Amino acid sequence: MAGYPLGSAPHNQWRVTRKSVNMVRTGRASRPLSLESRGREISFDLAHSALIVIDMQNDFCHPEGWLAHIGVDVTPARAPIAPLSKLLPPLRMANVPVIWLNWGNRPDRLNLSPALLHVYNPDGTQTGLGDPLPESGAPVLQAGSWSAEVVEELTPDAEDIRIDKYRMSGFQDTVLDSVLRNLGVTTLLFAGVNLDQCVLCTLQDANFHGYDCLLLEDCSATTSPKYCVEASLYNVQQCFGFVVNSGELLGKLK
Repeated sequence: MAGYPLGSAPHNQWRVTRKSVNMVRTGRASRPLSLESRGREISFDLAHSALIVIDMQNDFCHPEGWLAHIGVDVTPARAPIAPLSKLLPPLRMANVPVIWLNWGNRPDRLNLSPALLHVYNPDGTQTGLGDPLPESGAPVLQAGSWSAEVVEELTPDAEDIRIDKYRMSGFQDTVLDSVLRNLGVTTLLFAGVNLDQCVLCTLQDANFHGYDCLLLEDCSATTSPKYCVEASLYNVQQCFGFVVNSGELLGKLK
């Protein structure tokens, strides 16, 4: 197609010259794929899908991170590492965008309200958001710090997309929705931690924004009690999307 391309996403571009503006987007071939979800067959278009990996960061998943420092057993939070390590390469080969949606505070914490800070430092004596960890000095979940970096077992690819958030929902006050719409995405695959908090809140907001939502059960986890997992899976399947397994998806990508 002749003309200068305007638009960062290949399938959402105009072509312009001094004498013309062509707003006709180029199409892309559908790639239907079906997965089992609690006894039902769910079909979606892989060509219009993206994977969102939420908060697989050192402070949540590393044995020397923030949660471990405050006494939380991070073993459950590390469970998604192995299945994601297997799933990510074939998804990239299939040209499915991989989005790392990570908690990342500003150094001055001006994007954090007192109510949000209170959740993690209720009496003013705890190590809360942006405070340095006593052992390493790394500021808790500060953007650009070791604390907020993805765990080394899941090093993002250069072509992956990174988006910082600072609420339970990755849609609140971020560029996530704009990025997804520029990519032409209609179906979102969800993975990461914590299932009952940031993963669930982001998935709910995705549903409210009109996206089709698939939760990869084996690629999601939480350090909360088991009943939180059961309630989250129930609510996703009942109200907000479908629960699927990455193993089945992996088998169909090969």
